[in-house]
Amino acid sequence: MEKLMQYVWQHRLWLPSDMTTVDGQRVDVLDPGLLNTDAGPDFFNAKIRIGDRLWAGNVEIHVRASDWHRHGHDHDAAYDTVVLHVVEHDDARICRRDGAEIPQLVMPCAADFSKRYHEMVDNPLAEVPCASQVLTLPKIYVSDWMSALAFERLYQKSERVLQWVDRFKGDWPQTIYVTLARALGFGINSDPFERLAAATPLRNLMRHRGEGGMVEAMLFGQSTLLDKALAQYPDDPYVAALKRDYDFARAKYELQPVRDPGWKMARMRPQNFPHRRIAILSALISGGFEVSYSLLGVNNADEARALFDFPLTGYWARRYSFGAPSAARINALSRSSVDSLIINVVAPVLHAYGCRTGHNRMTERAVELLQTIPPEDNSIVRLFTSAGIDCPDAFTSQALVQLRRNYCQARKCLYCRIGHRFLAQKAIRRRPE
Repeated sequence: MEKLMQYVWQHRLWLPSDMTTVDGQRVDVLDPGLLNTDAGPDFFNAKIRIGDRLWAGNVEIHVRASDWHRHGHDHDAAYDTVVLHVVEHDDARICRRDGAEIPQLVMPCAADFSKRYHEMVDNPLAEVPCASQVLTLPKIYVSDWMSALAFERLYQKSERVLQWVDRFKGDWPQTIYVTLARALGFGINSDPFERLAAATPLRNLMRHRGEGGMVEAMLFGQSTLLDKALAQYPDDPYVAALKRDYDFARAKYELQPVRDPGWKMARMRPQNFPHRRIAILSALISGGFEVSYSLLGVNNADEARALFDFPLTGYWARRYSFGAPSAARINALSRSSVDSLIINVVAPVLHAYGCRTGHNRMTERAVELLQTIPPEDNSIVRLFTSAGIDCPDAFTSQALVQLRRNYCQARKCLYCRIGHRFLAQKAIRRRPE
């Protein structure tokens, strides 16, 4: 309840006629202050007129006024700056350490407000707590929130790219390499792929571009998947050759394989096995890693897709992992997989480069790319489209992923615009006349 009262105070969801202290003085809130999530009063730097006096200071909120004493605020110097105590139940008078009484305001939350909040937040069976109500909102309201969420997600990915740029001291090809490796994990193996790329510098791999076997040996050896292949296929000449090449490269470059990479393959489609994804990364590097310098010049979705249009040859032309080959040749990447790489590599890198260098046109191109490719087809998108939210493109599907992971799953309905819209109605119950 205290959290709900903080929400009401922060968003000014009170009835002005009810804003009086317990001793009858009029309260006008000029500025509710800044919400404090650490120790100390709940809101800092509020500006409040009580009667004919203007106060600047902090605000503390409790369900019961007596919580002030229960929490020990009457002996804490941090609370000497409180100018207003907001409560639901006025069951005690409170004072600062010097004995001065602090004005107190009763702000009762409506019963149905609390009920709506708990129905949304505390219902473990509701994957989208507000699904039944989304269609009642104006479409422009939902579309504006989708745009904000899509930009929020794009900026998060862009910031991750810039963190790698700083770690690699401005080396954009190395940053693109790590970002691409992570994206080839397609979610479930993203972290192991990122650790693999971070442990295997691009500069060492590029010294052997054109030597597909050596690049594959270094990446498979560093991934520890080669060790398992040696145990399972000791007579496979390809596996034996990778072992020889990796031993040479490991000594030459003083490589240290990834410890406990955490590869996941249970209930996974063969085309998503990490072995095949490593082979794809190896092929891109063996071919000169053109993506590292062509990516920044991409103007549209077709040019972005062309970056990943290549066949796998040799051992991996017919294999998903080590062992027996498949009956037919296999495409390196499906259309949906390529679009996923545009979403998770091309757009974020373009946006990050534009932000870092001040090229606004590049940040705009990143958004345009997302707006011109189809939406992702995953359980999150299907969940929201079944609730009535339109998803015409990848820009919107990224917004839905952001909404699901950062708001719905975390039950942060108070911070979601859709949740706020529902909860802001009738937040305060009117006092009896």
